[in-house]
Amino acid sequence: MNKLTSNKTRSYFLALVIGCFSILSGCATNNEALQSSKVSATTSPDYLIGAGDGLNVIVWRNPEVSMQVTVRPDGKISTPLVEDLVADGKTPSGLAREIEAKLSKFIQSPVVTVVVTTFSGPYQEQVRVIGQAAKPAALAYRQGMTLMDVIIAVGGMTEFAAGNKSNIIREEDGKQVKINVRLNSLLKDGDISANIPVKPGDILVIPQSLF
Repeated sequence: MNKLTSNKTRSYFLALVIGCFSILSGCATNNEALQSSKVSATTSPDYLIGAGDGLNVIVWRNPEVSMQVTVRPDGKISTPLVEDLVADGKTPSGLAREIEAKLSKFIQSPVVTVVVTTFSGPYQEQVRVIGQAAKPAALAYRQGMTLMDVIIAVGGMTEFAAGNKSNIIREEDGKQVKINVRLNSLLKDGDISANIPVKPGDILVIPQSLF
């Protein structure tokens, strides 16, 4: 084998090795991304039932004890054969298992599904909007909720609102903190940097303009 052929062989081998490393590196990166997405999916919090939520309680093959109910202000529900069961703060599947346990005294191996049809969420997790909102309201918190979502839900602000002087009142480490928010910048100027995330229990206060 002459020197030129030897150099070509070494170059080909080196290129092959680099290609293999690139493929393995890409696989590792894809695996890491997949694992990360799986972790994110598994750590997403389950919805918790709150007072005012509408529930459809379905007992398989037993329509006579299936019904739609609204969670009362005391956080409880009543269905046929099951009275005054606490629903507030529980997941739909957790509540279904409790109803099954109650019904098992009357029905053999009951299978229950609880479907949330209208959402309010636990009282302590609701996002409240007061002041110069078009429709002041208490909103059920949703994962990933932002300031823009809140303002859309309450129909925007009144003409008298001082949007850039608004504040979010938030509890952190047992203390209330005030966070200034720029609603005018967000809604009128399209400044997306003003679209901050909100947290469960936040209170958005929109003051009235003095002029």
